[in-house]
Amino acid sequence: MTAQSRASAEVLIVGGGPVGMGLAIELGQRGITVLVVEKYPSPQPVPKGQNLTQRTMEHFHFWGIEDQLRAARTIPRDYGIGGLTAYGTLLGDYHYDWLQRELVRPYYYTDNERLPQYATEAVLRARAAQLPSVTTLFGWSCIETEQNAASASATIVNRETGEQKIVSALYLVGCDGSKSVVRESAGIVQDRSDHDRLMVLLVFKSKTLHDLLARFPGKSFYNVLHPDLEGYWQFFGRVDLGDTWFFHAPVPLGTTEDNFDFASYLHKAVGAEFDVSFDHIGFWDLRVAIARNYNKGRIFIAGDAAHSHPPYGGYGINTGLEDARNLGWKLAATIKGWAGEELLATYDEERRPVFASTAKDFIEKSIENDKAFLAAFNPKHDRAAFEAEWTSRGSGARGEVNAYEPNYAGSSIVFGPNNAICNANGTHSDVARPGHHLTPKTLSDGRNIYEALGSGYTLLALGEDNLIAAEFAQAASILGIPLTVIADHGEGECGLYGAHYILIRPDQFVSWTGNSVSPGEASDILARAVAIDRQANLKERYA
Repeated sequence: MTAQSRASAEVLIVGGGPVGMGLAIELGQRGITVLVVEKYPSPQPVPKGQNLTQRTMEHFHFWGIEDQLRAARTIPRDYGIGGLTAYGTLLGDYHYDWLQRELVRPYYYTDNERLPQYATEAVLRARAAQLPSVTTLFGWSCIETEQNAASASATIVNRETGEQKIVSALYLVGCDGSKSVVRESAGIVQDRSDHDRLMVLLVFKSKTLHDLLARFPGKSFYNVLHPDLEGYWQFFGRVDLGDTWFFHAPVPLGTTEDNFDFASYLHKAVGAEFDVSFDHIGFWDLRVAIARNYNKGRIFIAGDAAHSHPPYGGYGINTGLEDARNLGWKLAATIKGWAGEELLATYDEERRPVFASTAKDFIEKSIENDKAFLAAFNPKHDRAAFEAEWTSRGSGARGEVNAYEPNYAGSSIVFGPNNAICNANGTHSDVARPGHHLTPKTLSDGRNIYEALGSGYTLLALGEDNLIAAEFAQAASILGIPLTVIADHGEGECGLYGAHYILIRPDQFVSWTGNSVSPGEASDILARAVAIDRQANLKERYA
C-alpha cells in the first residue's frame, strides 16, 4: 500500500453516475464544496435509464442544462418518444399506446425526454466541470468508509495504478449503485423482495428490425405481454433511429451467454426473423430492494444504493434524481447553518416511503395485474371478451383511481392533512397542496412562476395585502432562512392555487398554504419547514 493522503470537501460523493453527478451539481450550485469519486473514467455505453419524466426535466432546468440534455438526444425530436404495448408478439394483432406521459404534462414546467443514460451522464459531467466548488476523481473506487462525530471518510483506490488514499468530508453520500460499497461498509441493511427471475439485457444492431417497426411511427419503446411469462415483460427500446436496440426479458435460471439462442428469442418476441448483431449480453436478477435506513450518522445513500427495482415503467433513474434534489438542498441548508438538527432526517422520512409505494403500488402491482389479465383472457379461447378487455386497458378504463404522483403529505416539515403519509399514490391538481409538487402557473406579469422561484424557500403572496408577506420576510431574516417573496395580484391562473399564501420549498414542493396567519405564526411556519427549534434558535442568536 502506498502512503495515504487526505483530501477534504464539505460533501464527499461516491459514485458519479446520474444520481451522484446530479447531487454534485445541486450542491455545487449552492456553493457547497464537493468531491466526487467515480470508478469509470467515461460513461459506460449500456443504454439504460432512458425515460426522463417531466419532473426529472425540471431538475435539469434548474441545473442549467435542460437545452444541453435535449441536444444530446439520439432519436430525432420530430420522431417522437412514445411507446406501445403488444400482445403475444410485437408484430401481432393487438397493440395500444403505453406510458402516455403527455396526459400529466400540464402539471409540470417541462416536457419529458428520452436518451441513453450514457448521454445523460456526459451532459451532467460537463455541467459539474463548470462548477468551481465541484472536484471529480475519475478512475477511483471506494473500498471502505468510516465516520466519527465530526466527519466521514472513504478509502479509495486508483483502478489503474493501485494507489490508495483517504478522502474525507463533513458528509458522505453513496451513489454507487445496487451493489453499493458505501451501504455495505456503513452497515446499512437492505430488505429484498425476490421474484426469482433471471433477466437478460441485450444490446444489438438490426437495420431490418427498424424497417419492420416502421408501421409504428413515433414509437421508441415496445412492451410485449406473452402468456407464457405470467406478467413479466419482454421490452424493446430504440437507442437511436437507425439500427441500435436494447432488449430486457426473463430467461431460464442458469442461462449464460453461451447456452441460449438469443437471436431466436428476439425473433419469437417480435414475430418475425431479422438480422441481429450483438454488442452486449448481460444478466441481472429481478428483485425489489430497499435499505432499511437511507443514512447512518453522516453517511447517506441515494439512487440504486438506497433502492432498486426492475426497469418497469421508467421509474429508476427518475427516482434516483429526485433523491438527489431532496437530499441536496437539505445538506446545503444544514452546512450553511439555516436548517434545524432534524432536517437531514427528513430525507429518509420522505424518500424511503415514496420508493416503497412506487415498488408496491406501481411496479409489482403492474406485474400482478398483467399476470391476472393474461390468465383470464386469451383471444384463442374467447376473442370477444379478450378484445373488450384489451380495449379497456388501452383506453385507460382499467386504470387506477390514483396516479403516480410522489408526495410528502405526511412529512414532519410540511403542513399536510392529519394522518397523511408520504407515498407515490396521488392525484395531479392545480390546487397548491402541502407536500405536493407545485403545478406551474402564469403570474400577472406574464412569467411562469417557475421562472421566479428562488433557490431557497419562496413565498407566493396573492392579492393586494402585503403585510403578511412582510411578516414572513422578517421572520425569515431573523431565522436566517433564504426566502424569496413573489407578490402577485392573484388574478388569472394563480387563482387556481386556492390560497392567498403559498410557501414553496427549494425542490418545488409546497410546504404550507393559507389565507392568513396569526401574530408570530409566520416564524413558526418557517421554523417547522426547516426543522428548527425556534426558541433554541432565538436563544442562540441573541445570547
